[in-house]
Amino acid sequence: METIAIASDHAGRELKEDIKTFLKDRGFDVLDMGTNGNESVDYPDYGIPVAEKVSGGELEKGVLICGTGIGMSIVANKFPNVRAALVNDVYSARMAKEHNDANILVIGGRIAGKGLAREMIREWLEAKFEGGRHQKRLDKIKEIEKGMKQKF
Repeated sequence: METIAIASDHAGRELKEDIKTFLKDRGFDVLDMGTNGNESVDYPDYGIPVAEKVSGGELEKGVLICGTGIGMSIVANKFPNVRAALVNDVYSARMAKEHNDANILVIGGRIAGKGLAREMIREWLEAKFEGGRHQKRLDKIKEIEKGMKQKF
């Protein structure tokens, strides 16, 4: 059974709980990395652990949710090997996988309703990376990551 890590800040907690149920119903093991309350929290504190697990290869996929999704996507994309895609529609969710091989899907909890979020997750999970010209582009991103490691 594949494990998917999931985390949110306070603005995405309600949607996170719904997505957890959706993923479990589809046969996934879900690693919930918080938050579990409604009090205001800092989104990096929850995005970082998910991005670390995906970046290090411990898990293949993650889902992050904050109010707009912008903050979580910025945090996750600071990590090497992470391709976090902020999506607001089903087409973008599918393209995130097919063209960009996104390994973290980011959703705005104040933007997407539960039904739309479930459809975006479903499309992302069912889509397959097309490789080919898209792999060449991802290879260029890998080179950027390598260059950054050498500078710091």
